[in-house]
Amino acid sequence: MASIYIETFGCQMNEADSRYIADRAAASGYEISADPAAASVVVLNTCTVRDNAERRAYGRLSHFKALKKADPSIKLVVCGCLAEQDRDRMQKIVPYVDRVFGTSELARLGDALAEWRPTFEGDDADETSEARALLKPIGGTADCVTDAFTHLRAFVTVQRGCSYYCTFCIVPHVRGRFDHRPLGDILGETRAAIAAGAREVTLVGQTVNAYREPATGADFADLLETVAGLEGLDRLTFLTSHPKDFTAKLARTLGTLPQLEPRLHLPVQSGSNRVLRRMNRKYAIETYLEKIAVFREHCADWALTTDLIVGFPGETEDDFEQTLELCRRVRFAQAFMFVYSPRRGTPAERWEQVPAEVASDRLRRLADVVNAGMRTIHDAKIGTVVRALVQGPSRKDPSKLAAKTTDNVTVIAPRPPGPDLSSARPWLEVRVETAHVWGCHGTIAGDAERYVGAAQAVAPPVLSLI
Repeated sequence: MASIYIETFGCQMNEADSRYIADRAAASGYEISADPAAASVVVLNTCTVRDNAERRAYGRLSHFKALKKADPSIKLVVCGCLAEQDRDRMQKIVPYVDRVFGTSELARLGDALAEWRPTFEGDDADETSEARALLKPIGGTADCVTDAFTHLRAFVTVQRGCSYYCTFCIVPHVRGRFDHRPLGDILGETRAAIAAGAREVTLVGQTVNAYREPATGADFADLLETVAGLEGLDRLTFLTSHPKDFTAKLARTLGTLPQLEPRLHLPVQSGSNRVLRRMNRKYAIETYLEKIAVFREHCADWALTTDLIVGFPGETEDDFEQTLELCRRVRFAQAFMFVYSPRRGTPAERWEQVPAEVASDRLRRLADVVNAGMRTIHDAKIGTVVRALVQGPSRKDPSKLAAKTTDNVTVIAPRPPGPDLSSARPWLEVRVETAHVWGCHGTIAGDAERYVGAAQAVAPPVLSLI
C-alpha cells in the first residue's frame, strides 16, 4: 500500500501545513508512516527562519540520498520556507529531490500525491535494502501523526504571511504578505477537527492577532469569541501574537472565554528601544509594558511567554543589560531565546555582526535570568493538583505520560492502568511533587471533567511590572 512519511522543521505554521499534507495524503489512500524507510513518498517540510534550521534540513536531505539511490521509485519532496527561498537552486544542491513546493503550493502537493497514488499500487512492502534499514526517523510530524494522542490536538491556520518586515525576519519574503482566511473556512475546519476527536484547537498565524475577516473586517477578538462558542471544544489556544496588534479589546476578550488556555505568547525580542527600532518592531518597550499591564488587568493568572534575540547587529552591552532588566521585571513563564542568525535577503544580514563569542555569552547570561524566573513559577505548583491534557508518552520514559497543564507547563507522571487515555481519559488531574526549569513531575490524582471554565487549583503568581 502507498505510504507517506512527513518530517517537519520549524514553527507552528509548518506543523499546520504538515497536518494538511497528511490529511490530503490520507484522503488519497496513503498510510501515514512513522519510518521513512517504509514510505512510498518522503516529505521534508522545511524552515529557514534560522541558519541552524536550514543546515539541518540540507543535512537531513543528504541522509535521504541513500534511500533514493536504493529505490528510485520513491518520491522525495521538499516543501516549506526553505523550499520557497531556494526553489531555484535546491535541485542543483540536492538533484535527487523529485519535487520542490513553495509555501503557497500545498494544494499542488496534495494534487501530486493523488496523481502518484496509482504508481504505488501493488508495491511490495518487503523493504530489504540495507540503505533503507540504516535510515531511521529522527522525529517530526510523522511521529505525532501516527501516535495515539494526535487526534486530541488540531492546528487551524487563520492567516498566512506577514506584512511587518522585521529586519531580521525572512517570513514575509518566503510566505508573502498577510492573507487572512474567511471565517466560514476557519469554522468549517475547526468543526471537522472537533468531530474527529480534537479536544484542543490551536489557531495559528505568523502574526495571528493581526487577523481581519476579509468580508466583514471582524478582528481577532471577534474570531476567538466565535470559535470558542463551537460545541465540543475543550481548549482553545493561539500562536503567535505581535505586540503591535495586542489591544485592550483583545485583553478583555481573553479574560471572558473559559475555553482559552491561560497563556499569552507575546514576543518582545529585546528590552532596548534602540534595538527594537533597528529590528523594525513597531513598538517601544514602554508600550510593551503598558500592554502587559492592560493584559494583567483582565488575565491576572495567565502565564506570559515570549521570544528573545541576543546578538542582534549593533547590540551593545547596555542594550543587552536592558533586556536582562526587562526579564527580571516581567517574570516570563517561558522564553524562547536565540542568538541572532543572519538570513539571506533581509536588511540585518548586511549590517555589522556582533562577535559570535559575545553573543553566545549573552545567551548564557540571559538563560540564567529567564530560567530562575521559570523555576520560581514551577516551584509554586508543588503540592497543588493541576488539570492537564494528555500529550502522549514521555520521550525519555515511555512508561510515563507527558501532559500540558492549562497554562502550558509540561508535567510528567507514571502512566495509570485502565482504558486508552487518548479516547476515554484525555484530561487528568495531576498532583505536582517536584519542579524543574522545564516543568514538573507528579502523580495522577484522577480523571478531570470536560473543561467548563474551572481555574487551576493554584494559579501562577501575579507578575509585577515594578
